[in-house]
Amino acid sequence: MQPGLYAILDVDSLQRASRPPLDFARRVLDAGPIAALQLRAKSMSAREQLGLAAALRPLCADAGVPFFLNDRPDVAWLAGADGVHLGQDDLPIELARRVASGLQVGVSSHSPAEFVAALATDADYVALGPVFATSSKADAAPVVGLATLRSLCAAAPGRAVVAIGGITLANAHEIRAAGARAGAVIGALLVDDAEVTATARALHRALSEG
Repeated sequence: MQPGLYAILDVDSLQRASRPPLDFARRVLDAGPIAALQLRAKSMSAREQLGLAAALRPLCADAGVPFFLNDRPDVAWLAGADGVHLGQDDLPIELARRVASGLQVGVSSHSPAEFVAALATDADYVALGPVFATSSKADAAPVVGLATLRSLCAAAPGRAVVAIGGITLANAHEIRAAGARAGAVIGALLVDDAEVTATARALHRALSEG
């Protein structure tokens, strides 16, 4: 994974803001080749997820951006995604690879213990968070903080770490300085339509350069 912005297209958040997902994705992708874009569609059926993922896949390919799907390795594989992101309650990584051979696999962690356990797998990257307080998830885990992010990144040389939770333009440089490869963002991208591309570009620059 390249350093920078890992944009999360959270369908539930976009629906609450009356923002069409494909239009929003195009604005994010217009920022240039960011680290990745993930579709997160918790309230959609598998059929609905597949339809949206199939529409997003060529947009990401044209922009040179790896495309990930949250939770569902089967849908990710059918849509031709580059990878799948798994939570703590999703399929184990080894089973996900069996279901969707060839996909990259990332995994969430919310504590040092979960992070260390994830390192023992062959996950392509490990996400850690929330680093800062976040309102994007109603059931967010306790904040882990920058100090924990820094120490765990130092303990995982050679493994891509994606920080998540409460990342904004004001603190994005701290994520890169702490050693994370990328920063996953939902809320900070939900700005006025005319500002989405510029905001995504600024976040990518801050998360790339520290």
